[in-house]
Amino acid sequence: MRKPPRIVNTQTLARTRIFHVEQLDLEFSNGVAVQYERLRGSSRGAVLAVPMLDADTVLLIREYAAGVERYELALPKGRIEPGEDLLAAANRELTEEVGYGANRLRHITSLTVAPGYLNHTTHVILAEDLYPCKSAGDEPEEIEVVPWRLSRLNELLKCEDCTEARSIAALFMVKELLQNERHSRGQHDRE
Repeated sequence: MRKPPRIVNTQTLARTRIFHVEQLDLEFSNGVAVQYERLRGSSRGAVLAVPMLDADTVLLIREYAAGVERYELALPKGRIEPGEDLLAAANRELTEEVGYGANRLRHITSLTVAPGYLNHTTHVILAEDLYPCKSAGDEPEEIEVVPWRLSRLNELLKCEDCTEARSIAALFMVKELLQNERHSRGQHDRE
């Protein structure tokens, strides 16, 4: 494995309420010096919840996505607040965005998006054994909740408003995980 470059200097180029643009001066082990720019994310990151209403039904949300200037169909997600752990953050986002809490939460994986210039981690949380629970969130309008069958996941990819890569990846990972668990339980029951 290669030795990572040495960070010679970091400098803030711009900062807003949401974004922190940073310049990195790097020196690679072969002596080449370069400057990179990156968006610095929160050290806590964000959670993306996969709320399973039953063994085959996931709850998606449709909300406005300013980056693409349209409504997007995706999984509920949000930043982790200071002092909040991953599972508590996921449960909070669920109650705010889909009107359910979860009795069973488990961390599946952590994902990055565009790691060449974005320092941000999203933690995928599987939420099962849901119960009705609505909390006020910071959304400017009511979020539409859309139940979708995992068994029809390929059809979801044909929807023009479902393009969010983290959600798509998480849905496929959870679908495979749940299928494998059902298969293992079936094997165990036959023994």
